[in-house]
Amino acid sequence: MKAKIASVVIVGGGTAGWITAALLVKILGRAISIQLVESEEIGTIGVGEATIPPILTLNRALGLDEFDFIRATQGTIKLGIEFENWGRKGETYMHAFGGIGSDFPFCSFPHFWNRGRLEGRTDSLWDFSLNYQAAKQNRFAPLDKVEGTDMQGLVYAYHFDAGLYAAHLRAFSERLGVARVEGRIEAVNLDAATGMVRSVRLRSGTEVAGDFFVDCSGFRGLLIEQTLNTGYEDWGHWLPCDRAIAVGCAPVEPVLPYTRSIARDAGWQWRIPLQHRIGNGLVYCSKYQSDDDARRLLLENLDGPPLGEPRLLSFRAGRRLRQWNRNCVAIGLSSGFLEPLESTSIHLIQSAAVRLLKFFPHAGIRQTEIDEYNRQSQMEFEYIRDFIILHYYQNQRDDTPFWRECGRMTPPASLVRRMALFGSSGRVFREQDELFSEVAWQQVMVGQGLLPQDYHPLVDAISRQQLDHLLDSVKTIVDRTVAGVPAHGEFIARNCRAGST
Repeated sequence: MKAKIASVVIVGGGTAGWITAALLVKILGRAISIQLVESEEIGTIGVGEATIPPILTLNRALGLDEFDFIRATQGTIKLGIEFENWGRKGETYMHAFGGIGSDFPFCSFPHFWNRGRLEGRTDSLWDFSLNYQAAKQNRFAPLDKVEGTDMQGLVYAYHFDAGLYAAHLRAFSERLGVARVEGRIEAVNLDAATGMVRSVRLRSGTEVAGDFFVDCSGFRGLLIEQTLNTGYEDWGHWLPCDRAIAVGCAPVEPVLPYTRSIARDAGWQWRIPLQHRIGNGLVYCSKYQSDDDARRLLLENLDGPPLGEPRLLSFRAGRRLRQWNRNCVAIGLSSGFLEPLESTSIHLIQSAAVRLLKFFPHAGIRQTEIDEYNRQSQMEFEYIRDFIILHYYQNQRDDTPFWRECGRMTPPASLVRRMALFGSSGRVFREQDELFSEVAWQQVMVGQGLLPQDYHPLVDAISRQQLDHLLDSVKTIVDRTVAGVPAHGEFIARNCRAGST
């Protein structure tokens, strides 16, 4: 038997490093020693401020108090992402979390909506979404179920300051025994016989050794790429945006419980409302827009005065060919990059850290575990990649060269298959453990103009009169439920305003 893994070194802090440290120490505890090396000299990207519902699972696994966490991170509630100008210019839809209507065995509710549409009804799909109606009316309170029905309640995530979240997790991790080492890494030492990472040497001369290393060094990929030369699969031909410029601005009222994604001429702008500021950024393609023009466009479209100078980021959409190489796993930006259009950046950190726990090399490094970890990581990246490509490819715009190029791309065969199935039959099937649900795919495809031409035959088991009654009843239930939910701002003020106790 190989030697047991007794010590882990995490290279880099930020959100990726401290989520990984917190999960490892919480679950594995004293079974291993954990050191995290970071330098105050090296800044973090820190633009990932919008999350998706699985973040609740992470926080609960760590045992974090929800209201303390929201206060500490200047957080707000997120019920979905509103997309403006993505289908046709001037059109808006939302990827709202949670379900739509009430599903039937073997047949989801949107099939009933689609029959009504094909037979002349003019309802929006989102008339039946509790999350959407609450978001647009700026309402929120925890609600697991709609009273008197089997309908799902409000499903939510958070907006928060990523830097404050990392600091919150750092304090949590250090209390449980993670040792933080301050210093800038100058060299990485490999074992001459095995090629494994043996240690990192700091500028001070200190050497930090370990049995296993987690690369959370961001785009640099200090271990996974600069040292181990793992390689990168570039997806720029599908996702052409390669720049982002970000700046915070002063908050405005009301504080909306959803993220906004506004398509611009050569990319898109995000708006993420926190308690103390609004996070803003412009993701764009440098082929069609200069950095100066992007900066000007962003600053002209803020809701309040900017809080500092905009920061410019360059990136390549894609993934590391292997996220686990030898005795090193890359987590966060070092593992790959998908633009934050669907707020997946922090989720990819979370899922990679959970996957590492599932495959943690107890009795030494084994290739079987490495291969399965990498297979699952690749699938996860590719499923999310396809979902993001869908937004670009299924645009209905012909007003700028950027959008025309996106509409003419040859998308991945896996995405073509999904779109063709939905367009012909209204069917969507979730692949294994992929992140996005059927209703998420349905909302983006319908929202951007891909309308199904048929529906599940089960829907014809009811008469048109019964269909009308069903649809009208669900709308009434949604409207009545939302009317009883308090304002989002009232929920924050009462329970988790930053600075309160």
